Amino acid sequence: MKKLLLSGAVVAFTVTSAFAQTATEYYVVRDASTKKCTIVDKKPTTTTTTVVDNGVFKTRTEAETSMKTMKVCTD
Repeated sequence: MKKLLLSGAVVAFTVTSAFAQTATEYYVVRDASTKKCTIVDKKPTTTTTTVVDNGVFKTRTEAETSMKTMKVCTD
């Protein structure tokens, strides 16, 4: 019985860890040269784009809705 519970816990932990790594985040970023905002699914690593405000969202829809209200993106 203990082996069954332990193996179940290990499987649950593995599945949860794998899901957490594949969860996609969306970022609202602004290009420094064009001054335009876009939505990307990977955190920017270059210096030409910066994340706007808190700019991190769980869904693309949330990012799109929020981008419409960000002052730096609507100018």
